[in-house]
Amino acid sequence: RAHEYTETPMYVLGLSLVAGSGRGAMDPGYDYTSFPEVVRSAQDAYRQAGIVDPRTAFSLAEVHDCFTPTEIVLMEDLGFADPGQACKDVLAGDFDAEGRLPINPDGGLKSFGHPVGASGLRMLYEAWLQFRGEAGQRQLPDPHTALTHNLGGRPGSCVSFVSVVGATQGV
Repeated sequence: RAHEYTETPMYVLGLSLVAGSGRGAMDPGYDYTSFPEVVRSAQDAYRQAGIVDPRTAFSLAEVHDCFTPTEIVLMEDLGFADPGQACKDVLAGDFDAEGRLPINPDGGLKSFGHPVGASGLRMLYEAWLQFRGEAGQRQLPDPHTALTHNLGGRPGSCVSFVSVVGATQGV
């Protein structure tokens, strides 16, 4: 039905929400270098969308960069970098607009004042603008598939939502 409203719809290829148990903060062995909820929601969304390698599947990603360390952890948990390597990949330019996977080409949450409650919709809007070729100065060349990620809570007790969207119906 999307074509009834526009010639350039955005297709939902995968959606996953995972909520943690809340036990992490009470677990002395909890590993604060990863969000298990993010790993699980990403894996589920990738399965739904038929994505095998998230490092090469996306034209862009909008990730929940509420804090710089969080963004680094998310790059690894979403499968864009090996554990412990995201910082090196950032410094190498891998996630810049001209890099292998542009992350937050619109500047991310903080450039919009971290609009709690509206973050996910804003991220999807950026993907939609990119697919339509309407992102202005931040327009990426030939975007086809995007990931958006939102996170709420704290390590050991959070909710993670991953969306995989595309300019076409398949990856």
